[in-house]
Amino acid sequence: MKITKLKIENFRGIEKAELYFNGNTVLVGDNNTGKSTVLEAIDLVLGPERLSRYPVIDEHDFYAGKYISPSELEDEDIENPKIKIEVIVNDLNEDQETRFSNNLEWWDSNSKSLLEGPPANATDQDNVKAALRIHFIGYYDEEEDDFFGETYFSSPQLEDETFTKFGRSDKRICGFLFLRTLRTGSRALSLEKGSLLDVILRLQELRPKMWEDILSELRQIPIAENPEIGISPILEKVQKSVRSFVPSEWAVDPHLRVSDLTRVHLRKLLTVFMGTGAMVDDETEYAAPFQHQGTGTINTLVLSLLTMIAELKQNVIFAMEEPEIAIPPHTQKRIVNSVTGKSAQAIFTSHSPYVLEEFDPQNILVVKKTGGELTGSIAKYPPAVKPKKYREEFKRRFCETLLARRVLIAEGRTEYEAFTTAARRLNDLDSDKYTSLEALGIAVINAETDSQIEPLGKFYKDLGKEVFGVFDQQTDESRAAIEAVIDHPYEAPEDKFEKVVLNQTAESGLRKFALSLVEIDEWPPHLTDRTPTEEMSFEDLKETLKRYFNWSKGSGTAADLFSICSIHEIPEYVKSTLEAIKNIVDPKAEDAADLDHDEAQAAE
Repeated sequence: MKITKLKIENFRGIEKAELYFNGNTVLVGDNNTGKSTVLEAIDLVLGPERLSRYPVIDEHDFYAGKYISPSELEDEDIENPKIKIEVIVNDLNEDQETRFSNNLEWWDSNSKSLLEGPPANATDQDNVKAALRIHFIGYYDEEEDDFFGETYFSSPQLEDETFTKFGRSDKRICGFLFLRTLRTGSRALSLEKGSLLDVILRLQELRPKMWEDILSELRQIPIAENPEIGISPILEKVQKSVRSFVPSEWAVDPHLRVSDLTRVHLRKLLTVFMGTGAMVDDETEYAAPFQHQGTGTINTLVLSLLTMIAELKQNVIFAMEEPEIAIPPHTQKRIVNSVTGKSAQAIFTSHSPYVLEEFDPQNILVVKKTGGELTGSIAKYPPAVKPKKYREEFKRRFCETLLARRVLIAEGRTEYEAFTTAARRLNDLDSDKYTSLEALGIAVINAETDSQIEPLGKFYKDLGKEVFGVFDQQTDESRAAIEAVIDHPYEAPEDKFEKVVLNQTAESGLRKFALSLVEIDEWPPHLTDRTPTEEMSFEDLKETLKRYFNWSKGSGTAADLFSICSIHEIPEYVKSTLEAIKNIVDPKAEDAADLDHDEAQAAE
C-alpha cells in the first residue's frame, strides 16, 4: 500500500494543497513551509491512534485559527469552516483488496486521477490499479462547544449522502506509522499506547498481564510507618479529628501508599533502563532510563524498533520527521536505507544533503507555500546532467541547492570557488558590509559552462528558488535568455573570469599571491623561466600569472588569491556583486548602513 495523492484544506498553515507522491519520498523546503503539517494531515486520516486523542483537533488546527464563520455572515446555509483532508492509496495487497472490496476505486497513474467508473478494459491496463480514497473532516460544533473529527471512506456515498466510517481496525490494516521528531524517541521503549514497543507487542499479539500484580505489590509497600519518621502520628490525629464530625467507620486507618496508579498510569511510567557505562561501588553498571541516553543513541534505538515493526508488518507506510537529528552522516544513510528497504513506502522530511543523496531526484518533492497554498514539484535530474554523472560528481551539490531557499549559479569551477571564498574573506574583513553566502542561505552550484546558466536558472526558478547568477560577458542574445530566467544576473566585464582577476585585482594582491607560491614551492616547474620576483615589473607579473592561471584553470587558484587579499585588493566586480547580493537578501542591513552614513554626515 502506498500513498499516491494528498489533498488538504484549511489545516494549520495550509489553506489548500494538492500533492502527488512517487513511492518513497523526501519532502524538502524552507522552515515553516508545511512539511510536518503534511505528515500530520496524513496521520489524521491513516494513523490508528490519532483520533483517540481528546480533542482530536483544536482551534489552532484551523487555517488562520478560523473555525467559526464571521458574525456578519451568519446564515443557516453558511457552515463553519471545516478541515478537510483526503488521501488516495494504491498498490493494495490481496488482503487489503479483499477487506476494502466495497470501497475500491481505480487510479490511473498516467493521468494521476481516478477513473469515473470501472470500465473493464481500463482496469486491465498496467497503469490502472485499485485504490482506496479516505477523507478526514474536522469541525467545531457550536451547540456542543467542542471540536470533532472523523475519518471516512470516500466511496461509496450512502443514500443519505453520508459516508461509512474508516475505523481504527481499518487503519491498522493500512499500516501507517508517523514518527515525530524527538517526541517519538522519548517514549519509544515505554508501554504507553501508541509507542513503538506497544506497536510491536500488538503486532505479535502479546498482551502483558502484569498490571494487577504490579498494582497489588505497590499497595503492600510500607511507606513511613515507622513512628520515628513522624508522619503516622500526624495521620492518627487527622483520623481523630475527622471522627469528631463523622461516624467512626469513616476515615479509618489513614496511611501512605506509593500512589493511586492505574494501569493507564503504569503504561506511561514503566520504561526500559539501559546501562550507562558508569560503574557503581559494587562494580555493577549503573542503569538509567533509556530516554536519558544521548539523542543519537535514542534515534538509533528508534531505528531498531522500526526495523522490527517493518519485518513484522511487511506492508507498512512510514512517515518520519528529520531522521538526521543528532545522527552522523553514515547513520543517516543507514536509517533511510533500512526504512525504505523494509517498508511499502517511506515519507521523510529532511534538511540533510546526506539524506537526500539516498533518493533519486524523482523521489524528492520540493514544497513551497505562497500565501496559504502549498505546492510540490518533483526535483527531477538537472538539465544536461545524466544519471551516471549525477551519482559520481553532481549529487551532493545538487542536494544542497534543493535544501536552500536561494541558489547562486556560477559559470564554472573558478567562479564557484572564487565567489564563495571572497564572500567569506570580505565578511571577515568587514562584516557590516559583506556576508558569507552560507550565512545568506545561498547554495552555490557550478554550471560548468556558460551554456548551462540559462537552463539551470529555469530549472531552479521552476522549483520556486530565488536565483542569482555570475557569468562571463555574453552576447546580447544569450544575455537576454539568461536574464529571462535568473532573478539577479551579474555579468562580468570580461569574457573570461581570469581576465577579471588579472585586470581588477590590485597589484599588491597579485604580487603577494605570486611570491607566496614561490615561497611554498608551488610554482610549476614548466614555468621556471617565468618565476615571479620582487623586481619583476607589474606587466611582466600579470603576463606570468596569466600563464599560471591558464595552466591551473579549475583548480581553485583564484580562490586562493582572494583568501589572502585585503578589501581594496579584491576585484571590484566581485565586491560589488557580493554587496548587491547581500542587500537583496537582507535589505535591512543596507538601510541601516545608509542611516549610519546619513548620521555621520549630519554630525560633520
